[in-house]
Parts: sequence; structure tokens; C-alpha cells
Amino acid sequence: MQTLNDIRSTFLSYYQKQGHEVVPSSPLVPRNDPTLMFANSGMVQFKNLFTGVETRDYKRATTAQKCVRAGGKHNDLDNVGYTARHHTFFEMLGNFSFGDYFKDDAIRFAWELITRDLGIDKDRLYVTVYHTDDEAAAIWKKVAGLSDDRIIRIATNDNFWMMGPTGPCGPCTEIFYDHGDHIWGGPPGSPEEDGDRFVEIWNLVFMQYEQFEDGTRRDLAAQSIDTGMGIERVAALLQGTNDNYATDLMRSLIEASADATSTDPDGTGRTHHRVIADHLRSTSFLMADGVMPSNDGRGYVLRRIMRRAMRHAHLLGAKDPLMHRLVPALVRQMGAAYPELGQAQPMIEQTLLQEETRFRQTLDRGLKLLDDELSGLPEGADLPGEAAFRLYDTYGFPLDLTQDALREQGRAVDTDGFDTAMAEQKAKARAAWSGSGEAADATVWFDVADKHGTTDFLGYDTETAEGQIAAIVRDGVPTDTAGTGDSVQIALNQTPFYAESGGQVGDSGTLRTQDGEVTITDTRKTAGVFIHFGKVTSGSIATGEAAILEVDHSRRSAIRSNHSATHLLHEALREALGDHVAQRGSLNAEDRLRFDFSHTEALTLDQLATVEADVNRYIRQNAPVETRIMTPDDARAIGAQALFGEKYGDEVRVVSMGRKEGSGKGNDGATYSLELCGGTHVRQTGDIGAFVTLGDSASSAGVRRIEALTGAAAMSYLRAQDHRLAEVALELKAQAADVPERVRSLLDERRALSNEVAQLRRELAMSGGGTAAPEARDVGGISFMAQVLSGVTGRDLPALVDQFKERLGSGAILLIAEADGKAAVAAGVTGDLTDTVSAVDMVRTAVAGLGGKGGGGRPDMAQGGAKDITNAEAAIAAVEDILKG
Repeated sequence: MQTLNDIRSTFLSYYQKQGHEVVPSSPLVPRNDPTLMFANSGMVQFKNLFTGVETRDYKRATTAQKCVRAGGKHNDLDNVGYTARHHTFFEMLGNFSFGDYFKDDAIRFAWELITRDLGIDKDRLYVTVYHTDDEAAAIWKKVAGLSDDRIIRIATNDNFWMMGPTGPCGPCTEIFYDHGDHIWGGPPGSPEEDGDRFVEIWNLVFMQYEQFEDGTRRDLAAQSIDTGMGIERVAALLQGTNDNYATDLMRSLIEASADATSTDPDGTGRTHHRVIADHLRSTSFLMADGVMPSNDGRGYVLRRIMRRAMRHAHLLGAKDPLMHRLVPALVRQMGAAYPELGQAQPMIEQTLLQEETRFRQTLDRGLKLLDDELSGLPEGADLPGEAAFRLYDTYGFPLDLTQDALREQGRAVDTDGFDTAMAEQKAKARAAWSGSGEAADATVWFDVADKHGTTDFLGYDTETAEGQIAAIVRDGVPTDTAGTGDSVQIALNQTPFYAESGGQVGDSGTLRTQDGEVTITDTRKTAGVFIHFGKVTSGSIATGEAAILEVDHSRRSAIRSNHSATHLLHEALREALGDHVAQRGSLNAEDRLRFDFSHTEALTLDQLATVEADVNRYIRQNAPVETRIMTPDDARAIGAQALFGEKYGDEVRVVSMGRKEGSGKGNDGATYSLELCGGTHVRQTGDIGAFVTLGDSASSAGVRRIEALTGAAAMSYLRAQDHRLAEVALELKAQAADVPERVRSLLDERRALSNEVAQLRRELAMSGGGTAAPEARDVGGISFMAQVLSGVTGRDLPALVDQFKERLGSGAILLIAEADGKAAVAAGVTGDLTDTVSAVDMVRTAVAGLGGKGGGGRPDMAQGGAKDITNAEAAIAAVEDILKG
């Protein structure tokens, strides 16, 4: 029996031998098609090659592409488990030609692979062609020898593919397998075509034309091929069944579910096992590709799939969480083909366990409340929308689960009433926001959120993606277009740009459309909408257009390094200073980081050195930086540090980095840093490069601030420091290692010289400065001495005043000095006269006479300053007037 893994390998090997590049599956989150929620076909990752926007170094490619159809316009969720071929997750095998080969080779390759390499009975195969595509019909006759009755012409769009209203398009040819007349159904195009007898297994698209807005078409210069073969359907027919769930891979997952629940895989719980098997694949692969459960966007679709599977586990009678226990079975089956699945296995298991633990509480409560609501309704009546909304809004019971539970009772939900209640709640939220003092134009973004939904953030995994412009605001007013020179704010359905939050600054970069380019300078967030601030630098942009978004990589890398370093710094401070340390603010910019924390004393040089060394030790450890989604309570329960000033919702991202030395791996107790954080981070601590503190300062009462550098900025700073040290060593004629001691010696010498100079100045002043010393004269019965000095500083005056007071015995002294461009005044009164005259009054009078103001001290000694001593004699005369009374 050919297993599903055998079929995948055979397909890829065949096309590799035909000169095709084997290209890995793209992630499930499309980065080049903003109109898709998830990748739903193999051609998604090649879209830009088909349109000519992008070129690569190959013209032939083959892939096994992961696909999900569970949201948006491609949504098979409600059918999964109840039919033989519906899935939320499936694999699409495909081969592609970008202007290389066309119909002849495409049909020949397909027929050879199917009938020779896979061994499918050619007598059971039928094909369809577009009704006017005589060329394809002729090729099938020549290559496969099919008769006219097995080449079915289809006149509808089922056999004509279009990328959109305009752009590449062309006819298709589909290959069908006949499972036999024991199964009801007819060939394509017949009234019974919806039966299960004839099953499409492969679709070959011939990109032949380009369609224009006026409806005309012309031949493409580079005609291309896009094919897609569903591996599950081919596996079913090769394994003798028309049921995808009976294939080896799906059967192994179903049996794992049955074993874990001790139930019969084919008994009354058959549908439950099928739902669980299918949803296990989609949820695991989505998480491996970076989608995490949340309450909106892609994360909500993931959660919806998860909870649907978990509810079916509940219906099987599972008493404990089940889904996480099935992940190893999936990895055994698909991990070799998709290594990312095994790499993410611990995170997938933990997330599933946490989600199911929480959901079981919601489910038990919700089902009881639902029963209470139904008990008051007539038999078979639909549930009022208001009641369904109350279950959702107050008790966290989602609408789709309410619908799923009622479906089994033959009931439905009044969705119009639900939507009305939801609209009323949004109106209340808008009113609360408008009254909170936020910017008046914030309501514009509420309108955008209502109409287009919130923005999906892709930036944890990529810095380049496509988005669709949802809104443009210019001068505070929504507009449909903007042109060169316009300053604008732009919202898109998805973006890799991080919006300012949690201390991390918003991203900058470029936004390009087919006709214009915008330089993005900042990104912020309001009402769940990411707002890109920028200026149109060329051409024009319009709402509804696709845009290529590119984050400034070097800037983001620097920001990311600084942000991750603050986490390590936080823990290093806690270890060095104590558990009282808690974050009180931060800034993670591209050029530096700033971290405020609760602590009352300045850090010593030794403490700063210890903290810096600890951070660098964990950087060198190069441990992986891991994220998990948890409830705030669960996060705090494992010791995660909450960031100051952040508001947390029902879920938080928990970022862990570093392993405590000697503690091993794989448990929370061994983690060095564990914090709640929604920012972007490095993948390994080693990516930070290096960490250098710039110092510690006071931020506010009881709060200290450390500023630091990382990566290239840190290395530049250290190089600059080394250069400055080398310059100092050269000036001192010393080795760099001897500079501190040499500087200390020079400082000691300088202090000694300064003291000697001060003493000489005092001696010179006491001797009259080279002239006769001033004589004391009687002023108002008080012996008064006044002198104007040059080259004497203010700090030398008090000692001189004391010496003059000692010489006088009884009296008052006024000294006015000038040195280094500064004027200083000092006055002194001997103790026997302080009740008669105050030195403070004398100084203030003299300072005022010099054109200044102020001065102070004690009654026996006071000092002040002025700009210059030009009016020194007038100042002395003013003091004499005080003494005269």
C-alpha cells in the first residue's frame, strides 16, 4: 500500500527529475496576498512570479503546500467530520511553470505521473476541459488516448480560472477518478455530479490570457502552468477507498484519539474522532507557523477550530484535556516532511493543554447557561440573539459553539439579534473611548475597526508582507486617495509593523503600491487598528489597493536587541539588589534602552559592574527566546513578571529567555527571565551581541534609571572609550593600565599646588597685594577695613576675613575680589559688634552697589557675588553709610 508519505515523495521526486525546483511549503499565513486569511493552494507563494512582479532563479517548481480552509470566503469548517472529503487542513501537491513549458508538457507530465509512477488505473480516469479549449482536448487524445466521451467540455467558470477581476487567467483541465458504480453519483457536468462516485483529484490551470477592466483579453507574453493535486484524495483511491478519513495518516490520528478516550474509532463517536483528527492537524500547523489563539483575526479562527475539537472530545466523554496528548502521533506521521512541526511540538502541546483546560471551564458553564435559556423556550424554537450574545459577552461562550450545540437539537440562533446586540456594545465602547480624553479623531479608527476589522500583526515572524489598505486619513479626515507630498495615516488588514506599546517604539519603513510609495515614520495602535504614519514620497495610493510593507530591518533589529536586553537587565537587577526591584517604565528605541526600576539608592560601581556582567553572561549563553500565550493569572502563577503600566486582557504573551546555570532545561524553575510582554524579541539571547551600561541616575522619588546600549551601538561606545583612553595615556606618557594611578597622582599634585597657591594669595592679600596694606578707619565709631583684591577667588575670602578680624581685634571688614572673570564679596564683624552691625547687611549692600543682588550668611560672616567690580568704590561707600547709621 502506498502511504500518504510515499505519495508525497513520489510526486516531488518525479517533478525534480523533470527539472523542477523542489520548493518548501510556504507558511500558512500568506505574506504576499493580503486578501487571504490562510494559504489555500500551492500557487499562493508564487503569485508574484505569475504576475511578473518577482523573478527567481528557476522557471519550474514543485511543492507540497500546507493549506487551511477555515475562515473568510474559503471556509469548510462546519462540514468537517460529517463528509468524506472536507478538511480544515490539507496538502496540495503542485507543479508550476513560469513562462517555461505549457499545455503539452503539463498534460504529459500529469498523465505519466498518475498512470506510471502512482499506478492509477487509466481506465478509471476522466478529464474536463473548458468548452472552447480544443487545444487541451487534442493533447489529451494524443497523450492519453482518451475517447471523446471521457473528455468532458465544461462551459462554466468551474473550468476557467481567474486571479481576480483583472490580471492573469486561463482555462483549466481537471482529472477525475471513477470510484465505481457501487457509489452513487455521475460524471462532472451531469445532474448527479455532486455524488461521491466521480472525484476530482487534480486541476491543471493554463495561465494563457491577461484580462482587462473592459472585459477584453489578450495572450500573456509568458504563458504559465499552475496545478494542484489533493494528496488526501489520491491517497484514498490508491488505498482502495473514497473516504479521506480511511487513509493511513488520518486513520492513525483517529486511532490515537480512540486509544486516548478508550472508545471505538468506528462506533457512535466516529464523527467526533474525525473532527479531532482533522482539527489536530490544522491547529498544530497553524501554531507551528506562528498563529496563536486570540479573540480576533487569525487567532480567533484558530481558537474556534481548537474549541470545536475540544467540544467533540467532551462529547466522547474525555474527562481530562485530550488534544495535547495527540500531538506526538501527528509529529510521527508528518514531522519528517514538515520539520517545523517537531520544532514547535513543546509549544503546541503546552498551548493546547492550557486552552483546553480553560475551555472546559467555559464549556461546562456555558452549556448549563444554554440549557437554562432553552428551558424557557417552546420546543424547537430558535435561541434569541440577545441570549446568545449574553452567553458570549458575559460568560465567554462563543457564538459558533452555541450554534454547534443547538445544531444537534435542530435549533438555530437568531444571528440578526446577535449582531444587533454586538453593535450596541461597540457603540458603548466608542462612547466610553470618546469620553476618556483620548484624541478626538480616535473615533475614525473605531469606524475602521467596525468596517474592516482589527489589524492582524505579522511582525513576530516576518518584517516583509503584503497588506490591503483599509483606510487613509489625511488632516484628520478619511479619504480614498493620497498623492505625493501628503502626510497620511494608513490602516491595513495586516502588517509586519509593530505599533508603539509597552515601552517599545513603533516601527518605520516603507509601503509600496503599484502606483505609489510611502515612507512610514511611526506606527501606533487605536481600537485594535495599527495606524501607519507616513508621507507619500512618490505617485499615489488608494484604499482597497494591495501594498508591500517592509519594516526598516536594521532599526527593528536594534530595537529588538534593546527590548530583549531590558528583560535580562530586569532580572539581573533583581538578583543584585533584591526582589523589591520592579519595572517602573522603559524605552526600547533603536539607539539605546532606558529602564526605570524601584530602588531608593544609587548603585555602586561594583553593583553596576555585576549587573552588566550578568546580562552579558546570559547573552553569551545564546539560549532560545521562547513565547507562550497564557492567562495573566497562569502567567503570574509560574512567576512571570508583569510590566509596569500595561493593561492585560484575557491572554498575554509570556516571554522566557536564559537558563539559570546548573538548573537544566525545560522547566519554568530553570528560566532566568520570565515576563509578560507583547513586544518583539531576538530569537536567541546571543543575537543581542553585547550590553553596556551608561550609568545610573535618579528618575523620581524611589525610582532609579539605567541607560544602556546593545549590539553595534555598544561596540561603538566601547571602541570610543578605548580611543579616549589611548589618547589620555599618550598625553600622560603612560601605559593604558597605569592611567588611573597616574591620574590620581596628578590630582593629588594639583590639590597640593592649589592649596599652595591659595595660601600665597592669602599672604599676598594680607600684605596689601604688593602695596601698603589698607589701614582701618573709624566709621560711625566702628573700626572698618575695606580692600579690593585681584586674583583672589571667593573661596579664599572667608579665611582672609578671619585673619583681618584677628588683626583688628574689634571692627568690621569688607573684601571685594575678582578672579577668573568672577566677582566675589565677603564681610566680617567681630563678635563684640554683631549686635550693632550685621555682616549679612554689609554683603547685600555691597553686592547691590556692584549691580547684583543677594548674599547671605551669619551676622559675623557673610558672602555674595556679582558680575564685576567696576563699582567697587561705590559699594564700599554704601557699606560705610550703613556703619554710620
